[in-house]
Amino acid sequence: MTLLRAPSPALPERTAAKARPRRGRAQRRPRVLIAVTALFFALLYLPIAVVGLFSFNSQKSLTVFDGFSLRWYRAFAHDDLLLSSLGTSLRISLVAMAGSVLLGVALALGLVRCRTRLGSLAGLIMLVPLITPEIVTGVASMLLFKGLGVPLSTGTVMLAEITFSISYVTVILRSRVAALNPEVEEAAMDLGATRWQAVRLVTLPALLPAVLASAVLIFALVFDDFVLAYFTTGVDPQPLSVRIYSAIRFGVQPTINAVGTLMLAGSIALIALALFIPRLFGRRGGLDLLSGK
Repeated sequence: MTLLRAPSPALPERTAAKARPRRGRAQRRPRVLIAVTALFFALLYLPIAVVGLFSFNSQKSLTVFDGFSLRWYRAFAHDDLLLSSLGTSLRISLVAMAGSVLLGVALALGLVRCRTRLGSLAGLIMLVPLITPEIVTGVASMLLFKGLGVPLSTGTVMLAEITFSISYVTVILRSRVAALNPEVEEAAMDLGATRWQAVRLVTLPALLPAVLASAVLIFALVFDDFVLAYFTTGVDPQPLSVRIYSAIRFGVQPTINAVGTLMLAGSIALIALALFIPRLFGRRGGLDLLSGK
């Protein structure tokens, strides 16, 4: 009588052993892609790193580094023109932040609550400034102010920046408003609250993390903006970005390196704060800010 033998357990083990190297080769990261990524980041951030390094140069040289010093930062602290432009940029950023957030919150609420064809069309129109080149917006704003006979000044820069920034606030807040439960507002009105009281006491507190994050982000974007400010500013006082451009036309001074380094550090800090604010309220932060979650 022939005895039936059980299948050998070594066969699956040998098969798995042969499959492991193939799976390891499939999951191996391509060295070419790693090299391309490293080259991309080097080309992107190396010039910025050079500007930051030479802002601490002890000598008035843009090619030879001769030791660390705060000489150019002290020179910036005693430059009345640059300090005046810094104050102008801060005022423009604060006004643009307040105006764009106020209008953006109202627009986001209106676009989500208005479920008509007109609301859908308004939502599409709201996205146009995001895809329009900023130089086109700057030229159009300048021509509008010239056509209306409005002299270019700090006020025109504020109006242009507010108009351009509303879309960013609306995009950040729109999905957050859509995620809110409308039954909460209805419950508040059932308890005796008016429509405005329900929005002020229920809806706006729920939107507060996204509102604060978008406000900080808009402040950083407006403070660094050059194109729109260049086309809509007057002769004096000029925003800091325009003042820097006017200065480098006569040669790059080491003080400009210090100013650029401070602007970069401030912008990074503000954007990091905008991404961290939702976590302070127990919400997800990071890149979810851009989707309003």
